Amino acid sequence: MDAGGEEERLGGLFLRLAKSAHVLQRCGAGDLGLTPAQARALSVLGRCETPPRMAELAELLHVVPRAVTPIVDALEDAGLLRREVDPGNRRSTLLELTRDGRKMCKRLAGIRARAAAQLFAPLTAEQRQTLLELLEKVDPATTG
Repeated sequence: MDAGGEEERLGGLFLRLAKSAHVLQRCGAGDLGLTPAQARALSVLGRCETPPRMAELAELLHVVPRAVTPIVDALEDAGLLRREVDPGNRRSTLLELTRDGRKMCKRLAGIRARAAAQLFAPLTAEQRQTLLELLEKVDPATTG
């Protein structure tokens, strides 16, 4: 097979697997009463070392800032996060997870872990470790 055909096959396979993982995770998040966008925002917030500003969350989600407002509104209405005035810049708002929000992040992490376990069940532990290392090697978030 030529190199272009191999790359096309790899790209197609990767996209199908990503879609399968997304469907598995979306079903679990839906069971928790979250939209996929809300679940993704919570997951990102759960990995932040300090509460981000709205614009920072938008950047982490790779969306425009105005797209974050309805997501944050819904998460705040659900009691999963709260807006706090940034003490370093009173014009800015920080997004802080509530205790319920942190619990929800743990539940979402469990859903992601179960989805991955289901998706990669045909692989041995050694194969999963190799796949993890290879994916980390090509992931811009972990290679820089």
